[in-house]
Amino acid sequence: MQRFEGKTVVVTGGGGGIGGATCRRFAREGAKVAIYDLNPEAAEKVAGQIRDAGGEAVALRCDITDRASVDAAVEATLQKLGPIDVLVNNAGWDVFRPFTKTEPAQWDKLIAINLTGALHMHHAVLPGMVARKAGRIVNIASDAARVGSSGEAVYAACKGGLVAFSKTLAREHARHGITVNVVCPGPTDTALFADYKEGAGNPEKLMEAFTRSIPLGRIGQPEDLPGAIVFFASDDAAFVTGQVLSVSGGLTMNG
Repeated sequence: MQRFEGKTVVVTGGGGGIGGATCRRFAREGAKVAIYDLNPEAAEKVAGQIRDAGGEAVALRCDITDRASVDAAVEATLQKLGPIDVLVNNAGWDVFRPFTKTEPAQWDKLIAINLTGALHMHHAVLPGMVARKAGRIVNIASDAARVGSSGEAVYAACKGGLVAFSKTLAREHARHGITVNVVCPGPTDTALFADYKEGAGNPEKLMEAFTRSIPLGRIGQPEDLPGAIVFFASDDAAFVTGQVLSVSGGLTMNG
């Protein structure tokens, strides 16, 4: 029997690099996957890949900054796939520049996507998990939350807030049989990282510097993340909650 057979998994930002890889991994392990993304074409592409491989998936447009959009996506998931067993909050966005060069409108967007959006998702999904006294939540933060990252001050603040929020929910909902854990990617070859390199003004030099600084000698790939995410969502991690795991090739080593 596959680890997630009969279980429904929601992944936000599921049409992107890490999100898509995570959706495909859950599907290979038997899950029914709801792919939430602001870009419905990207979500449907991943859903099609899963269905072509014999899995079950639905693509749903969802703007996590809009509570009505979140509620509609959750209701559609319940109708199409059944109760939500696993929530992976993966959607994110960043703007790369020194803090003093940013504008309040950018802060608002960063906070809305990287922090408030996750709050919306938890608030919409948790009641069902509480009622069933079971559930797994995996939040995707960033190593910027743990050690900081030049040019990502507000993003790091949001992800640091998500880490603290996750630990608090882990305490509040342990009695309900719900676990909440965090995965922190390091530099990973995604569209977001491509934007980061361009924002730095010298992407080749930046890539070389990152590669030299990572003990395992390479930038992460989207496929490097699902193993940790799926572990936290599985019964193998039934006694693990409130924990933060870096997947960064050793760039950061936190005890």
